[in-house]
Amino acid sequence: MMTAASILQAIAAQVGEEAILSSDLQVAQPYLELAPASLVAVCAFLRDEPSLYFDFLECLSGVDEGPEAARIGVVYHVRSITRGHRIVLKCWAARGDAAPTIPSIAHVWRAADWHEREAFDLLGIHFAGHPDLRRILMPEDWPGHPLRKDYVNPEFYHDFKTAY
Repeated sequence: MMTAASILQAIAAQVGEEAILSSDLQVAQPYLELAPASLVAVCAFLRDEPSLYFDFLECLSGVDEGPEAARIGVVYHVRSITRGHRIVLKCWAARGDAAPTIPSIAHVWRAADWHEREAFDLLGIHFAGHPDLRRILMPEDWPGHPLRKDYVNPEFYHDFKTAY
């Protein structure tokens, strides 16, 4: 089993130090914050490198830190079942963009497909290169993205009152 520090070193050596914007290896779930341009390369390396062999995307979660934070992102929990190690990856996009965009990793770990669609639907995060990015929980014509911190629930939807 590799430590988070050795995973970080392997990524920096293979993909480049500029791929890792920051890290915290001293917390219960060590994490690496990745540059969006390097996300796919890092994930493919984690999956394909025999000593790492991250074969399982445990979870992909969209995160909105609110309008004042000016960023919105995704947290990935990845694991190597056979090697016994895990790491958390974080990737951020500018929240002010009309369509905050992060590269899709659905072609790296197939489980990302529906998770990315959920983050798109509920938070409005666009995943560049996703094979079928469309809403998965809300109706196609639903206004906005309900899990955004500044979301305002519409009073009506197709002449039905939405207040609860």
